[in-house]
Amino acid sequence: MKINAIKQILTPIGAVVLLAVIVLAVRIQWGRAADAPTPLVAPLASPSRPASLADSQMQKAEQMTKRAPYKPDGYNMLCAAYMQKARETGDFSLNSRAEGALNRALEIDPDNFEGIKLRAALLLTNHRFGEALGVAERARQMRPGDHMVYGELTDALVELGDYDKADEAADKMMLLRPDASSYARMAYLDFLHGDAARAIEVMRAAVKSSTPQDPEGLAWQRVHLGDELIRVGKLSEGEREYDLALDLFPDYYVALAAKARARIAAGDLAGAVGFYQRSLDRVPLPDTAIALGDLYASLGRADTASKQYELVEFIERSAAGGANVYSRQLALFWANHDCKLAEALDIASRERQARADIYTCDTLAWCLLKNGKAGEAKAAIEEALRLGTRDAQLYYHAGMIYKALGDRRAAAKHLHLALEINPTFDLLQAEFARKALREL
Repeated sequence: MKINAIKQILTPIGAVVLLAVIVLAVRIQWGRAADAPTPLVAPLASPSRPASLADSQMQKAEQMTKRAPYKPDGYNMLCAAYMQKARETGDFSLNSRAEGALNRALEIDPDNFEGIKLRAALLLTNHRFGEALGVAERARQMRPGDHMVYGELTDALVELGDYDKADEAADKMMLLRPDASSYARMAYLDFLHGDAARAIEVMRAAVKSSTPQDPEGLAWQRVHLGDELIRVGKLSEGEREYDLALDLFPDYYVALAAKARARIAAGDLAGAVGFYQRSLDRVPLPDTAIALGDLYASLGRADTASKQYELVEFIERSAAGGANVYSRQLALFWANHDCKLAEALDIASRERQARADIYTCDTLAWCLLKNGKAGEAKAAIEEALRLGTRDAQLYYHAGMIYKALGDRRAAAKHLHLALEINPTFDLLQAEFARKALREL
């Protein structure tokens, strides 16, 4: 499930300018020359860059809208093409153009099924999960035999924390059509439920089911297969999947960041810097800036780390169009770095009111602990651990909460498990976990 994209709510032109400004800021922090920038987003097609799947879809869609301007089909196709191009390039301003095309399709025919299904997909992209669930349910009632509707239901239900219904929706999707998108969702649910072996098996099926005509999609599948392999300690196999993803789709920002994580796991911190920077140059995302900052901090380059951290809130603010809206990710960043703790707790609390997924519960637990509320944090972290998900961060947070409560046995158990699952789950926090264990 593709998540953690910058949400653009500006006009297409304004958003493109904004992304260019963010990239420039990143390069200035690194001391790079502004007169020779690497382009953030490739043109739709050029002699040196062949037309992609999205480019050909756009051309067909534009022809359709010219031939039949009063039918929704061409606008729906154009919406889907813009969304695909956003995934290929990381230029999420294209989702604004997708929304414009979709609005036209729904103006022509408010009840057209494809338009309603695309509306759910866009709402998911913009992290409006409750709304997406309602729209996807409407689409399901219209066509209960469409397998992608169940994919949208699965995505929304997972993000809202209703895992029983998410399992049901994913099962139905698989029964209707066992394709790459079905397998990927099943694999993620297997991971959430703590079945790492099955998650790997199902992700391999997702890769085999992917079409080479969509290299970005196949690269995405390989990255997530690599993630599952890394989680069980198969470092070389996991990194090989990242390399294959980059061969398929060069400079893919998702694969570049994954490659950086693999280099860290292999102990090659210097090599990881380059991959994180390339990913950040390609698409300036908060999680990449945070990871690069933490990497510099681990290397003893505090000033350089601080400059990366400064970018995090800048990117978040810019992505929200200047509105005072921050993500769960920013709350976790503040809590990890012991700054703006009251604000972090406020964000996490508001997020928890809207959704009950395990990662929102985990963020709330961590922010509660950092604000001196270990008793309330215990209840929240138990919610986060309710599926048995083998995620080192969850167990680390649990260990630190139990340590604060004076439960040495539970603290040691959870901290040991965190480091057993992934000893490099977070460069800075993993060190804190080891230090906490020594103190027990």
